[in-house]
Amino acid sequence: MTDILHLRCFNHAAREAVARCPQCGQTFCRECITEHEGRVACARCLAALVRSPKKPRIGTLPLLNGIACLVSFFLLWAVFYYLGKALLLLPSDFHDVVFR
Repeated sequence: MTDILHLRCFNHAAREAVARCPQCGQTFCRECITEHEGRVACARCLAALVRSPKKPRIGTLPLLNGIACLVSFFLLWAVFYYLGKALLLLPSDFHDVVFR
C-alpha cells in the first residue's frame, strides 16, 4: 500500500496529496478536493455527481403503504364492531344500579 504522504496531486505535481477521490481514485491537494454532502470528491467527479440528478426510486413502497392502510382500517373496524356487539349483550338494567 502506498503511503499518501509520498503521493502528489493529480493536477499540481509540486504539491503533496492530502486525499484520494473515492470516485476516480486519483490523489489531490487541498485546493483540488472538496466536500459535498458529507463525501469528499474532486472537481471533475463532483461536476458529474451534480449533473446527474438522483432519480426517485419507484418501488413497492406506495403499494405496501396502501396495503398497510387497508389492513389497519379493517383491524380498527373489527375492534369497534366487536366492542359494540359486546356492549349490546349487556342487560339494559346494568346502568340502573342505585348506590346507597
